[in-house]
Amino acid sequence: MASFSSTTVFLLLISLNVSAFFIAVSAGTFYEDIDIKWGDDRAKILENGQLLTLSLDRACGAGFQSKNEFLFGRIEMQLKLVPGNSAGTVTAFYLSSQGPTHDEIDFEFLGNLSGDPYTLHTNIYTQGKGEREQQFHLWFDPTADFHTYSFTWNPKHIIFSVDETPIREFKNLESIGVPYPKNQAMSLYSSLWDAEDWATRGGLIKTDWSQAPFTASYRNFNTNACIWSAGKSSCSLASSALMAADNSWLAPELDARGVEKLMWVRRNYMIYNYCTDTSRFPGGFPAECEATGDS
Repeated sequence: MASFSSTTVFLLLISLNVSAFFIAVSAGTFYEDIDIKWGDDRAKILENGQLLTLSLDRACGAGFQSKNEFLFGRIEMQLKLVPGNSAGTVTAFYLSSQGPTHDEIDFEFLGNLSGDPYTLHTNIYTQGKGEREQQFHLWFDPTADFHTYSFTWNPKHIIFSVDETPIREFKNLESIGVPYPKNQAMSLYSSLWDAEDWATRGGLIKTDWSQAPFTASYRNFNTNACIWSAGKSSCSLASSALMAADNSWLAPELDARGVEKLMWVRRNYMIYNYCTDTSRFPGGFPAECEATGDS
C-alpha cells in the first residue's frame, strides 16, 4: 500500500462523509467471532477455537457468519480448500449486507477434478447488482496447506488479495455514475455447498458423492476494521488509536509494488474478465471498464 500521513487519512474520510472511525482490531477465537448458521454437525469448531471446518455430504453443506458487521476495513482468513476430486463443490468466502439492494464482495472457489486447478471466482455487487466477475487460477495448490485470503475495503477502493498479493482492484468511480459499496455494513460469511449444475466446466462435471464428505478448513480470522452496531460505528476520528493502529488498509491506492504484483497476476493467472467479454456486452462495456482501461 502507498504511504500516507495521518492528515491524509483524516481528509480522505471527511471528504467521503465517513463518520466515526476507530479501528477495531480482532484476532480472537472462532467461539468469540463466528456463529454457525447452518449444517448442524457439518460445521465444527476445534482446537480450542483456533480451527473451523465445514463439510458437505449428499444431504447438506454448512456455513457460518461473523458475529460482527463491518463498514470498511481489512478482513482476512486462512483457508485450506477441499482436496482431491472437488468437482461440483463451491467454497464461498464473502462479505455481504442484507436485502434486495445488498452490497457484496465475493471470493468463490470452484472445485475441479483431481489434478486440475481450482477456479477462484470473484464478484462485486453494489445495490443488488453484480455481473462484475473476474476469475483466476492460483499459483499454488490451495488444498495442500492454508493460505490467506483478504478483502481490503475503504472509501476509495476494494482490493482482493491472496497471501498479500493483490489479484483484483475495484475503484470508487461514483464520479462517473458507477455505484460503490460504502453505505451498507457487511458481515463475513462462508459456506461449502453443492453447485454441480454450474461450478465445474459449466456443469459438465458432476459431484462424485463417493468422495464425500468434502471438507474445507479455516483458521486465523483477523480483522482490522470498523464494527457497525445499532446504526453506529465503533470508530471515532477523534481517537488517537486511529493514528496508532496499522491503518495501511486506508491507503487510497496501491503503491508501485502492489501494482506490479497485480499486473503479474492478471498476465499469468486471470482466466476471465467481464470487462473483455464482448458476447455479454455487445453494446459497450460497463463504465468502470472503460474508465480504468480494463476493456
